[in-house]
Amino acid sequence: MADNTILGSNTLLTSSPIHWLSPDELAIPETISDWLLEVGSMTRRFEQYCQQVSVSPFRECFITAADLGDESEHLPISKKYWLREIVLYGDNIPWLLGRTVIPAETLTGPDEKLVDVGTVPLGRYLFSGNNLTRDYIQIGQQGQRWARRSLLRLSEKPLLLTEVFLPESPVYK
Repeated sequence: MADNTILGSNTLLTSSPIHWLSPDELAIPETISDWLLEVGSMTRRFEQYCQQVSVSPFRECFITAADLGDESEHLPISKKYWLREIVLYGDNIPWLLGRTVIPAETLTGPDEKLVDVGTVPLGRYLFSGNNLTRDYIQIGQQGQRWARRSLLRLSEKPLLLTEVFLPESPVYK
């Protein structure tokens, strides 16, 4: 189970709002922007900085559009969405909070497996084939923490991935 000192009393991203901008609207240190604009698998990138990357899901469930907030602007209207919130660890040190929102219509065919990835990092599933594209990356800040949000398309079907980089993450080293 995820460490509640990391999460606070609320779920990911609701405790403090993130101000989103496009990458060219922010003065981002070059070393950090290289991480924030990573187009490949963040899991694979993190694996270069530790012996083991692990994931602890702390919220996985279906939600409605009313639960999305500004995320609804990035996703098609759906009766329900699969929500997955996780903490990603590098050698048992919390490095990233992740939130994935997937319209039910994306969860068809082989992509139905997205509701059952459990403790497997999402990047291992998403980047395992050649059917993933990224429409855009938005950069934001939540207090002192950097964040990014990507609209991805898996077999041309959308999902929204938000990542908040925690203070011990190699992003800041």
